[in-house]
Amino acid sequence: MKSTTRTPLWIATPIAVALALVACGGDGDDLVVDTNPSSCSLANGSGTPITVGSGLAGDPAAPEPASDYRLGYKAKNSNSYMVVANTPLAVKAGCEVLKAGGTAADAAIAVQAVLGLVEPQSSTLAGSAFMMYYDAGSKKITAYDGRETAPAAATNFYLARQEQADAGSPRPVPDARRSGRSIGVPGVMRMMEMAHKEHGKLKWNQLFDEGIDLATNGYIIPRRMGDAINSTAADLRRDANAVAAFFNADGTPKKAGDTNKNLPYADTLKALATQGANALHTGPIAEAIVAKVAQSVGDDAARTPITPGLMTLSDLAGYQPKKRDPACITYRAYYVCSMAPPSSGGIAIAQSLGILENFTMSGYGPTNPENEGGIPSVMGVHLVSEANRLAYADRDKYVADTDYIPLPGSGLATMLDKNYLKSRANLISMTRSMGTAQPGDLGNVPLGRDTSTEAGTTHFSIVDAYGNVASVTSTVESSMGSFHMTNGFLLTNQLTDFSVQPTDSTGTLVANRIAPGKRPRSTMAPTLVFRGADTSDFMMATGSPGGGTIIQYVLKTVVGALDWGLDAQQATSLVDFGATNSVTTNVDGSNFRRAANPNATLDLSGLVSGLQALGHTVNTGAQSSGISTVMRVQKDGKWVLQGGVDPRREGIVLGDGAL
Repeated sequence: MKSTTRTPLWIATPIAVALALVACGGDGDDLVVDTNPSSCSLANGSGTPITVGSGLAGDPAAPEPASDYRLGYKAKNSNSYMVVANTPLAVKAGCEVLKAGGTAADAAIAVQAVLGLVEPQSSTLAGSAFMMYYDAGSKKITAYDGRETAPAAATNFYLARQEQADAGSPRPVPDARRSGRSIGVPGVMRMMEMAHKEHGKLKWNQLFDEGIDLATNGYIIPRRMGDAINSTAADLRRDANAVAAFFNADGTPKKAGDTNKNLPYADTLKALATQGANALHTGPIAEAIVAKVAQSVGDDAARTPITPGLMTLSDLAGYQPKKRDPACITYRAYYVCSMAPPSSGGIAIAQSLGILENFTMSGYGPTNPENEGGIPSVMGVHLVSEANRLAYADRDKYVADTDYIPLPGSGLATMLDKNYLKSRANLISMTRSMGTAQPGDLGNVPLGRDTSTEAGTTHFSIVDAYGNVASVTSTVESSMGSFHMTNGFLLTNQLTDFSVQPTDSTGTLVANRIAPGKRPRSTMAPTLVFRGADTSDFMMATGSPGGGTIIQYVLKTVVGALDWGLDAQQATSLVDFGATNSVTTNVDGSNFRRAANPNATLDLSGLVSGLQALGHTVNTGAQSSGISTVMRVQKDGKWVLQGGVDPRREGIVLGDGAL
């Protein structure tokens, strides 16, 4: 590989851009490489670089003591490339790919390969993901859909009854999640492969080395993974493969701080590296997945009965990722794009922004943002939460897999119409919460209301040295998925994101009912923001895990940056707040200073009482967001990348230079 100084294409002169493009040949043999030894590392107090995963003092991969919030994080800046994710070892894997000349698409694959190993409670090689990808050369966005599908044998009662044709048949056992019925046909790796073919520069087989090394030689179990193993131990014990991966020889669960290896996972990554994504969809690994889905009794001493799923080798071989038109909307001086159905997240983000555009949000920013993003204002939280309620109401009725149930009217154009959103904004009172909202009138659409939400997820944001951007949300569904494990990786319980019953309480069919080959509705919302009215000037990539509350986490981050001028870290750290379509408004209590949390820095009592005076029922439980944000900003007269990592999880920011 050629070694030279890496120059971001959005900063470089036209001649430098041309030379860099020539150097970045598509065959991956002659790329611009960063030779700075401190890149992809962190600086300690004296400025000495610390290598992530080294085990030396200050290594962020070492588990931290139990805490709901990490105080004191400030925005990190780099000149050329950046990765932000929720687990340090995965961030390092992606950063090393960028350092070697890879694109954001290349780095996303390396990150995903490590996440399935060190964050199995949130992600898996046999899961699903959505990717918003910005190609700096063409100035175009591609929304990649790697969502799981229901097997061809599934009917409307696949999750509700052991015998689908018999409405009186017993429910799946031990329950829908723990049965084989919850396991969807995976899509994440075929989605990644599609993105790599279109946007990759390094060779595919170069992107799994970090994951293979960690799985073979060992890694230190992070705290959140250790907590997940412990809290789900009873369910994991039903699966011999999970016991081999997550338990000690004496039968005790492995814990945070233990060194762990996963040789079957390493073998799976080697197969992926040499065979491509087909390694999961055909051949021995695919056969093992189908056999695991069909398992009818547990491996535990009690031989617990398990209702088998009906996935086949044909289901796996036939899975195809898709490209979707993103959900985009102008918002003041910005252009915001997020994921379209089968995710509801992007539509809800865009609708909420279109509603909030009718209010002067800049006047309702937080106080003292230098302190962890500051204390949000009562009116700021009120307006965002009311916009949430209206967007969730539409989501619950109208949004599902549009290959099966189309959106009303003209689709995205109808749901994001500015006049429609203004009429929704007119329903908001400045003096009283609406409590719950009704869906908007978008024509005679005979659909019931479905409030199903997903759970465990992870998110990462990447910007490469060529200006390309990947915002990716990936998921295993609930923590540790379905508890079924094969070849070193967990299988998801993603199909429980469908409505278990095909009708609502009134007997009306819901859009998000299960059907053969259908993709369950999601709330994942990987999001890109641009300055101006189009995609010519990238500004921000963000997203979050959090299941049904993802919409709230992403929206408050976007509003924090665009309306309140917060930097990447302040917008990410800012108190999580918002609402589903219920009377309850969430105000994140993880940094709420009170007797039970004396080290916190924010007194949110005034915010809570102010919201209660407006009729909000306030939940101050700690929120488990995992927001990962990269912004492109001006500093000292030049454009730089600025990263913010969620202090509520374990992630870090890495890029060129020791951050």
